[in-house]
Amino acid sequence: MKASQFFISTLKEAPADAEVVSHQLMMRAGMIKKLGAGVYNYMPMGLRVIRKVEAIVREEMNRAGAVEMTMPVIQPAELWQETGRFEKMGPELLRIKDRHGRDFVVQPTSEEVVTDVMRQDIKSYKQLPKNLYQIQTKFRDERRPRFGLMRGREFIMKDAYSFDRDQAGAKASYQVMAAAYRKIFDRFGLTYRAVAADSGAIGGDLSEEFQVIAATGEDAIVYCPGSDYAANMEKAEALPPQGVRKAASQAMTKTPTPGKSTCADVAELLGIPLQTTVKSLVLATDTLDEAGKPVKSQVWLLLLRGDHDMNEVKVGKVPGLADFRFATLAEIEDHFGCKPGYLGPLNLKKPVKLVVDREVAALADWVCGANEADFHLTGVNWGRDLPEPELVVDIRNVVAGDPSPDGKGALVIERGIEVGHVFYLGTKYSRAMNATFLGENGKPQFMEMGCYGIGITRLPAAAIEQNHDERGIIWPDAIAPFTVVLCPISPDRFPEVEAAANKLYVELLAAGVDVILDDRGERPGAMFADWELIGVPHRITIGDRGLKDGQLEYQHRRDAASSKIDAAGAFDFLKGKLAL
Repeated sequence: MKASQFFISTLKEAPADAEVVSHQLMMRAGMIKKLGAGVYNYMPMGLRVIRKVEAIVREEMNRAGAVEMTMPVIQPAELWQETGRFEKMGPELLRIKDRHGRDFVVQPTSEEVVTDVMRQDIKSYKQLPKNLYQIQTKFRDERRPRFGLMRGREFIMKDAYSFDRDQAGAKASYQVMAAAYRKIFDRFGLTYRAVAADSGAIGGDLSEEFQVIAATGEDAIVYCPGSDYAANMEKAEALPPQGVRKAASQAMTKTPTPGKSTCADVAELLGIPLQTTVKSLVLATDTLDEAGKPVKSQVWLLLLRGDHDMNEVKVGKVPGLADFRFATLAEIEDHFGCKPGYLGPLNLKKPVKLVVDREVAALADWVCGANEADFHLTGVNWGRDLPEPELVVDIRNVVAGDPSPDGKGALVIERGIEVGHVFYLGTKYSRAMNATFLGENGKPQFMEMGCYGIGITRLPAAAIEQNHDERGIIWPDAIAPFTVVLCPISPDRFPEVEAAANKLYVELLAAGVDVILDDRGERPGAMFADWELIGVPHRITIGDRGLKDGQLEYQHRRDAASSKIDAAGAFDFLKGKLAL
């Protein structure tokens, strides 16, 4: 490709609404252009990156035995009504009507459609297993689309769906996909982690997120440097403290804490470690009648150490708390006789269900609210001042330095951007849609399913968040819009420069190198600035002075300065750099 034939549109400044680095640089490099809130044109430069991402994904999915198809963007509501998701999914699901008043959705995902396909065609266990995938446009009506392609409304995703005879087969299919995903992300040339993820209401342990490591990532990734353990914050287990709880050494005392309603403020006032304070979180659960209206409520008190945060996913797995909500102020005052800020497990007006985090159960001489404004209790101890807790569970977020659950070191926390997810579905959709086959015993069985997604358009943005500097983007070779750029200096004045550039250009094209020749006649500074902004990894500069000495200049996008290379051996030099 020659630059004069291509569409290059760079900007010196990013639009004011571009908040994160990837959004700013993709706009400045002319890779995307905003059409509406969360909706972008993929410009030629950006589309080349997307197509390379798609090609890698497609090659590895095909190698893993998945079969490509395409499902419509617009889907009839009837299928979504079968699974209940038409009603249950929030406003992110864009619902539309056609001219006849029939309901449709703009697909955010395709579990219903692919299950419908399979229930029509799969009749016998002999036809299984199967894995179907697509690379298709999706739409989620985000309330607040942000960060360019990181959280847009329209996006491209690879979604795959496996169908198996039984759970053992489904788990085998899952492992095939998990291995394929590792090959895919290895080929992208990005630093990533495959982390154990919470599998939600379906349960089970087969769920992994693929996270690109980036300081700007929204997700917290927990891992052990000394082992293969990695999990997201929702999944990471906080082990119970080792050793025996210390004996009580203080008398329980009602202590004035005027105006000090947080654990941090109380610890500072009393001159004690924050780790000796206990925070009280009040939740509630409702019993509903047939019409879905609450008829009875249960109030729960959760106790966590003052320096820890509640993990809502873990709390939701505590028996009885699957559909918890935070208690109202009226419910809190009714049970505790006090407003939040001074709550605790003693001196209650009405009984509550108590859930204690493992760390709190191991504390002695701890501090909590006295259920009276401006007072806390110090020197509180289990077994003496209140009964030993019956329900002790892990309900907190882990913190850096916690022991790894595999016993091989301490945990570290990084930020990551989720770009892929593999997930065992079980029979959730096949049961809802009666997708059965005849098993070996001649009886109908529900298909066991798995789903596997990769954010095709999100991945380039994640790559930029991980790979950039003050000059612009730094693409890995595998997904760069062009792998090599040739920059002749004043070719209109020096025919030998133009000839040398064209010769190398033709040689690289013949070798299958994705090369672009900048023949626009730009000044060197402006030309270099464009390609540094765009992020092409390898640059060859051809100048009159260098040619006279038999030399060209090579600079990798990560290099601080260029280096001299032999002009006659430039092709072989690049072959070595590109491992051709």
